[in-house]
Amino acid sequence: MAMFSLPANFRHTFRSLGHRNYRLYFIGQGVSLIGTWMQHIAMSWLVYRLTGSVFLLSFVGFASLVPSFILTPIAGVMLDRWNCHRVLLVTQILAMLQAFMLAALFFTGAIQIWHIIALGVFLGCINAFDMPTRQSFIVDLVENKNDLGNVIALNSSMFNSARMIGPAIAGIIIAVTGEGVCFLVNGLSFLCIIVTLLLMKIPHREAKPHAGHIEDFKSGLKYTFGFPPIRTVILLLALLSLVGMPYAVLMPEIVKKVLHGGPNTYGFLMAASGIGALTGALYLASRKTVAGLLKIIPISTAVFGSGLVLFSLSHYFWLSAGLMYFSGLGMMMQMAASSTIVQTIVDDDKRGRVMSLFTLAFMGIMPLGILLAGSVASVIGAPAILAIGGWICILGAVLFAFQLHAIRKHIHPIYVRLGILPAVSAGVPTAARLATPRE
Repeated sequence: MAMFSLPANFRHTFRSLGHRNYRLYFIGQGVSLIGTWMQHIAMSWLVYRLTGSVFLLSFVGFASLVPSFILTPIAGVMLDRWNCHRVLLVTQILAMLQAFMLAALFFTGAIQIWHIIALGVFLGCINAFDMPTRQSFIVDLVENKNDLGNVIALNSSMFNSARMIGPAIAGIIIAVTGEGVCFLVNGLSFLCIIVTLLLMKIPHREAKPHAGHIEDFKSGLKYTFGFPPIRTVILLLALLSLVGMPYAVLMPEIVKKVLHGGPNTYGFLMAASGIGALTGALYLASRKTVAGLLKIIPISTAVFGSGLVLFSLSHYFWLSAGLMYFSGLGMMMQMAASSTIVQTIVDDDKRGRVMSLFTLAFMGIMPLGILLAGSVASVIGAPAILAIGGWICILGAVLFAFQLHAIRKHIHPIYVRLGILPAVSAGVPTAARLATPRE
């Protein structure tokens, strides 16, 4: 009987692929994300090659992400009314055009740093709507809502598989042909997700009533930050985004100055981080329930922070690659566990607004951290920035761990109401109703 255990576990881990719509999304998005990561690596390397400035490197990252800080809350209000399927089609087409414009500028020899900044801002505006839309849309791709945790974990595994494959391919292509081919490949890769989105059969949803833009935004904000579990998870994610995530933007500086490598080294280090993230995603996908995910958040945050601290001390490629593996593992498990818990306990009619604030905590706060890290790194060095950020992440993990008991008391009745946990007394249904935050 033991010989059949692996296929059974395999089927359980990938059970959400049995849903036709999600299977199409998984295939199309998987291909497109490889191109996206290739462009990300190529753009960072091109900026550093053209300018040699760690500040401009961080400023380009800031410019491409700051629209999320401004537009994501607006997107969340709109997404609770709009058709997410149609929004995704529009964002994918616009992102494809952005990639083709980068490729055209590169191959004509006209590309300058201001082109990269302007097109980065354009893509940032697209992503401000695209990312919260994805968070809300994947819930509609499965008929069985018990598979939600599995869907989110598989989504993370898809993202991080691309994060593993894309940088490795990009490093080789950049070394052989230059950055422009990566931009072109990314543009072509969007055709795959556009086709699969068109093949989906999404049930029609009635237009949702609303009280007005400002009132909807206020109610979403009050709901999100008035409920301790959602508030605490989002605040920790924001901290990690502010002080931990800038490591990716500083990587070209570390590769060049500390590890004395080139684009291949850069690509393989990012791929190592992607392998770690993929490992964590597959572990989460293999879990049968969301129960117990909460304790993973502080543990994975501490692993991520520790990886950054040790990476900042390394001068050897293979040691650095191993530490990037653990950093990627911790980062992905923290984000996926946080997203799964929030998606599970949030009310459906506020999902767009809450997930837009969740996205804001990650993508919106990150540009501030990138700009700060780039400015200070020019004075104290990129390794020191990583070490400081890593220690702050560890401190955040400790503070979150002290809140676990209180958070569980809020979440437990909701899990009982959803059937995730068994009721232990007649008083549980009443507690479940009281656990829902008031508007």
